Amino acid sequence: MAVRTRLPWWGRTLVAAALLGLVAGMWWWGFDFGQIFGGLRHNELQQRLASLEAEAAELRSAAAALRERNAQLESDVAIAGGNAQALEKQLGALSADNEQLNEEAAFLRELVADTNTKPGLSLPRLSVERQSDGVWHYRLLVVRGGKPTDDFTGHVVLQATLASRDSDGATMRTLTLPDDQPETAPALKLAFKYYQRVEGTFRVPPGSRVSVLVARAFEGSEGTPRASRTVTNALPNS
Repeated sequence: MAVRTRLPWWGRTLVAAALLGLVAGMWWWGFDFGQIFGGLRHNELQQRLASLEAEAAELRSAAAALRERNAQLESDVAIAGGNAQALEKQLGALSADNEQLNEEAAFLRELVADTNTKPGLSLPRLSVERQSDGVWHYRLLVVRGGKPTDDFTGHVVLQATLASRDSDGATMRTLTLPDDQPETAPALKLAFKYYQRVEGTFRVPPGSRVSVLVARAFEGSEGTPRASRTVTNALPNS
């Protein structure tokens, strides 16, 4: 037979209270310890995150500035390239114009020297070239010889022989300016003392070419030309 000593109810109550207090203390200590060290770690992570976000914002801003600068540089390069091409074209055009002017100046010097001893009107130069399929461009130089003291007034009449080819073969037709195209009349008027350049364009049917161009210069309202010149086969059939 065994004899067991039982604690009175208040003893058991004290033991249970002590155990509960011990468990509660251990739980509170663990919670407070975690809060302290966890809080320190959490603050450190927050500071690091804020620093990284600031660095990322700076990098994004720098990247945006670089993209904008790169776009500006590309635009500047494109503009510079376009300007260089335009300048190159202008230089080529100026060089061609300068060469033409030098050639014309030399020609006019020789012409004036010759015409000083040959009074009268002459057409020393006449040319015509295709500007587009339906438009041709002409140039004419009208010169007075001798030593004129008054101004010459009159007009030029152009007669173009047009050649074209169709299913029936080659056909020819004549175009007279300014009668057939009155809008060309202003460019064909003459008013000068020593010389005048006459230049302009006229229309032809598509597929036609100028095979012969005759220029006649008239003074005032006279019906007889004072000078004439003819250019033949200005351009090939192409």
